[in-house]
This record gives sequence, C-alpha cells and structure tokens, in this order.
Amino acid sequence: MLLSFSSPAQHLSPRVLSLTATLLVTGNAFADAAETVLPAVRVEATMETSSKDTLQATTTRIGKGKQELRDIPQSVTVVTERLIDDRNLDTMKEVLHNTAGVSFLAAEGGEEDIRLRGFSLQASGDIFVDGMRDPAFYERDTFNYDRLEVLRGSASMLFGRGSTGGVVNQVSKEPNLLNRNELTATIGSGHYARLEGDFNLKTGDNAALRMNTMWTGSKAFGHYGAGLDKKGFSGAYRYGVGTDDEFQVGVFYLDNHNGINYGMPWLTPSTGATNRVLVPVDPKRYYGLTSDYNAGTAQYATLSHIHRFAGAAELRTSYRNGSFTRDQRASAIRFAAAGLQPGGLAITGDTLGDATVLTRGSNNKAMDLDTQSLQSDYSDKFQAFGKQHELLAGIDLGRDKFTGYTPTLPTGVTLPKPPTLIGTPNDGASVNESLRVKLINRDFKSTSIGAYAQDMVQVTEHWKLLGGLRWDSFEGRYRTYSTAPATLGQMTGERARSDNLWSKRVGVLYQPNALSSFHFSYGTSFNTSGDAYQYDALGSNTPPEKSRNIELGAKLDSENGDHVLRFALFHSTKYNERNRDDESVTPTTYLLSGARHAAGLEVDAAGRIGRDWEIYASYAWIPIARIDKGASDGTTLLVGENVGARPGLTPKHSGTVWATWQANSQWRLGGGLNLRSSMAPQQAKIKAPAYLTADLMAEYALMRDLILKFNVTNITNKRYADFLYRGHYVAGAPRNLQLSATYKF
Repeated sequence: MLLSFSSPAQHLSPRVLSLTATLLVTGNAFADAAETVLPAVRVEATMETSSKDTLQATTTRIGKGKQELRDIPQSVTVVTERLIDDRNLDTMKEVLHNTAGVSFLAAEGGEEDIRLRGFSLQASGDIFVDGMRDPAFYERDTFNYDRLEVLRGSASMLFGRGSTGGVVNQVSKEPNLLNRNELTATIGSGHYARLEGDFNLKTGDNAALRMNTMWTGSKAFGHYGAGLDKKGFSGAYRYGVGTDDEFQVGVFYLDNHNGINYGMPWLTPSTGATNRVLVPVDPKRYYGLTSDYNAGTAQYATLSHIHRFAGAAELRTSYRNGSFTRDQRASAIRFAAAGLQPGGLAITGDTLGDATVLTRGSNNKAMDLDTQSLQSDYSDKFQAFGKQHELLAGIDLGRDKFTGYTPTLPTGVTLPKPPTLIGTPNDGASVNESLRVKLINRDFKSTSIGAYAQDMVQVTEHWKLLGGLRWDSFEGRYRTYSTAPATLGQMTGERARSDNLWSKRVGVLYQPNALSSFHFSYGTSFNTSGDAYQYDALGSNTPPEKSRNIELGAKLDSENGDHVLRFALFHSTKYNERNRDDESVTPTTYLLSGARHAAGLEVDAAGRIGRDWEIYASYAWIPIARIDKGASDGTTLLVGENVGARPGLTPKHSGTVWATWQANSQWRLGGGLNLRSSMAPQQAKIKAPAYLTADLMAEYALMRDLILKFNVTNITNKRYADFLYRGHYVAGAPRNLQLSATYKF
C-alpha cells in the first residue's frame, strides 16, 4: 500500500485543495502461501477549500441555493478570508475597495450610498448577511467574515426590491467539525490596536460551536476622525451537520463608538476658475471636534434549519430578529465667508494658507430600527420530461420598524462650535454633545412578501437554459411628528404606499467542457420609494423605478483547477428614474421619465500560479455611461446631473491586484495595487483626480503555530479623494504601517 490512513476526517486539513490517492491493494490469503493481487484502483476526492486558505472561490450561496460559480449566469466577485487577512481589511468598505466598479458617496456617514457600476446600492435593499437583508445603519466590521460576495447587475428576481447595480452578501463564519482556534493581535500607525479571536470547538460527531470576538481602538486624530473604539462578538452552534436535519442558532453583536471624519470642502484653484480641486493638506490632519462621533449597535439572533430530502433536494429556512441603533454627531468642515478670512478675500488656491478660517457645522442624526425576517429556499436536481433540472424556489417575509430622531438642545441652551484654521489641525476642541436631547421626528413601518421560482434546464450535453420569475409586495407607512415645544410629539403628517411587482431573469449557459462556461443573461430590478425608510410628498405617490441588465460573460478554469478567469460584458439601464417635472405648476408625483445607462467590461482572476504564487485581480472598464433623459425641459434630472453627462461616481477604470509569493517554508511576501480613474460626485464642475496606491506585506512563520505579518498600505502616502459629495470629500487613508501576530492552537 503506497498511502494509507485510518480516519480521513481526523487527518485531512481544510488547507488541502484536493487529495488524490493512488491505492495499490494487495490481498493476503493467510492460509495459503500464494498471494492474490487485485488490480490497481485510482481514487480521487476533492475537498471544498477553506476561504481562509485560498484567494480562489468555486461555490457561492449568493444565488440562494449553494451553486458552482460556473452555473451563475452573472458576474460574481468573491473576496475570501485569505485576502481579507493578507491586506488587513477591517471594514466592509475596505473589502469593497478590493472589488472593481465600486465607488462611495460621502453622504452623511454610515454606508447609505455605495455605487456599483455607477448605480446606488439601496440602504435597505442591497446589502445582506448570509442572504438576509442587512440595514445600512452601522459601520460593518470583518471579524466574522468567511468571505464577501458581490453579484453585479439587476437581481430583483432573487432578492426583491433594490439591486439595480447589484448586491453585496457578507458570508459569516460557521462552526465546522474540527478543533481549531486562532488569536491575532495587531498594532499600527495612529496608536492603532486590534485583537481578534476565532474559536471553533467540535462538541460531538455532528455538532460544533464557533465564537468570534473583536476589539479595535485608536486614540489618534486622522482618517477615522478622533479615533476608534469598537468591539464585537459572534457565536453560533450547529448540530446535525451532514444529517437529514441540520440546525444552527447564532447571535451577533457589534458596538461602535468611533470618531467620524466629515472630510474637506472642495477648493476653487484660482480666482475666476469654475472647476474645483482637493485641498492640498495632509490627510492625517483632522479639523473636526474631539466630541464628534459615529456611535451605533447591531445585534441580531438567527435560527436556521436545513432539511435534506432523498436525492439532492434541500429546504433551507432561516429566521432573524435584529435591532440596530445609530447616533451620529459630526462637523461638516467649510471655508468661512470671505469677510471672516484674512484680508477679506474669498478662499481659492491663490489665497489658501495656514490662516484660512474653517467653520464646523452640526450634522447630527439618530435612528433606531427593529427588523424581522423569515425566508425559506428549496433547491433540487431532478429529471423531468427527459431533461435534467436544477430548481430554486422560495418565499421571504420581512417587517421593519424605523424611528428617526432630531438631536435637539433644550430651550435657551446653545452649543456653538468654535472655528479653526488650516494651520492648526487636531486642535482638541470639543462641545458637550450630551446636552442634546433626542426627539422623535418620524417613523416608518413596512412589510414585504416575496415569492420566486427559477429553473435551469440541461437542454443538451453542453447547453443550459435558465428562467426565473418573482412576485413582490411592499407596503409602507410613514409618519412625521412635531419637535416644537408647544406641539411636541404631535403627528404632523402621514403617508402610505403599497406596490406589487414582478421581476424576471433569463439566461443561457454554454459549457463545452468542465473547464469553461459561457453565459448570456437578462434580468430586471426595481426600487420602491420607501427604500430610505421614508416618503416625501411626491414619492408616496410615485411607483417604483425599474432597471434591466444584459450580460455576456465567461468563466474559464485552469486544467488543474488551481486558478480561474472570469469576464463579463454588461449593459445596465435604469429606464424610468424618478424625476421632477419642472413645467408642472402643482406636481403630485415624481415623473418616472429619467433614464441612465452604463456599459463596460469586468474581469476577475484568482488562484494559484505554479507552486509558490497566488494572485487575485478585479478590474472594471466602463467607457460608456450617460444620463439619457431628464426633466421635461430636457436639461437636468432631479439629482442635478445634466442630460448627456457622465453620471457621477462612475469611474472609467477601477480595480485592484494582489499577489503573494511563498519564498520558502517561513517567508511569504505580497504586494498589490489599487486603481481608480477620475470621476465627478454628481456635478461636472467637480472632478476627483485619478489615483494609484500600492501596498506591501511580509509574513514570517516564527514557528508552525506563530506567524508574524507586517503590512504597509499606501506606501507612497498618495493623497486622493475616496468618498465624494458635491459639497465635500473624504480623503483616502494615508500611509499606514501595521504589525500582526497570529497564534494558532
């Protein structure tokens, strides 16, 4: 026997990509001297690779049931835990920087407006945790990430409202049938410190417990405002693993009390100029108050059950109950009026100096959200009418209760914020934010029901056809309340709306062999007026916006399966965008007369090149993007973008590449680039310049179970605008050095 083992479950490591064993079995006839020799038997088995041990993913659940990526007729990018660990990516935004075609609006803090292919990811509709909606109320941390999946293009057939540009799915770590624990400590620039723990305990033959913990702190001024202070815990117990009935119960808690950096105003470069540029200051400079903060909590419990029928059929049901809070106190930095500036001159690039006066505004918001979600998805593979079918079908229900507050000072109390100077950043000024009282100003309650079915039929040996249909019902009620002392708490308005819509998805897959898959797909999506947990006077009377996505792409695997190339040509259109009719004297609704589109190419590559190299790359080229229709006067859309212009936050080029080299048994080296071309924040006279940043990593195995890692991000200390808005921008992170130690036991 050339290779033998007594208990594969005990000796096979999840780090192994595949196991090929050639067994030469000999029989011994004990009583006879003669041997009976059996023919050689070749056994091949493939183990699903851990997300922690590779940059390449082969399967996904972003399409509901677990599927091979080659069977998804849409562009999907997967960022595995390996890449998250390699590049020390702490937040969801940092992870999304490592996918192409993504940009960020510098709105009012939080993650309300992330752009994909130039289309907004809706606050309440496009971000998910394990396939269930996750509200954009908090700064998400990666401590419990197994991977992050990005599905591009219209996807309402699977997910319901939203998903014009695509959806983002955060995949949580789950208990596995092995004992493995890991502790990581990191220190870095700006008095940064982070502790993470990942503990997995096998508690029975088919049961396991997993706990993940995190604490992060920083007391320095800079990119994160006046520092960080956050902690999190996630725990899950899973039993019945691999049996007909599998159960899992999990809890998640994240507490943020972080600083907030509201950014800098755009600068007119010289007197008489119309365009605006970045303020030439070091991004480490912070001009807000030490009392500014972005606090919030996210906590939820999830119960799930999987029933496996005979054959390949599976029914997965999950229920989640969550509660989210947010309390933000921020200072929008602006140039003081000319009369308050040295010499009484308006500020331009010619007059900017250390004595330039900056004002600090009050940008406060507070809100709570309680959510309940129930969804059940059925998947099966079967023969019918002489064809092989892969069926997905399901139903989901959701209920949201939102409450918004106005942080208000008591009568007679003022809280003026002192101005500052360009030359005196990080001045330590503060105000007593605890004096503000939170008064309810609005609430929003909604219920949603969705049901879908999709079938993929193997029509010939190499061709598959896919068709899917979904029905959604969304009802919302929005009420406003007085915050004036004389009428405090009295309802001042009520609006309601109900929508019922259909979404569809069709696709064709051509798979000539096991290594290549080509697809063409068409899908639709819609956005309701209540996606931001509110209705305005016109929106409550306006039907949902609609969009469509057409895509032609391919997924090509290497012969040995250790790396993959994916590319897609796409054309995405929002063809009835909300818009105000400027010629109407008394409008009662927004017109759905606006339209915009974007078209381009996306390329992803991931995997191992040879024995010692690994690579991950994601690139998007969007040469065509245009505002097609505007108001009835043909000039501008409601959001202020000119007809014929390129939509804001739609860079022509964006992407990232990361490569590592296993130099020897102890040393692993890595490096990467991040690219984004110039783009405007929804206004043509402002354009953020293109940038290219570089990162480096060196990892040293001090011993088998103790690994040291050193990271340098933005090694050239490139100054660039990362989050964009018409009135201000938030600079990208400056050069950052971090040292980590990971102990496995």
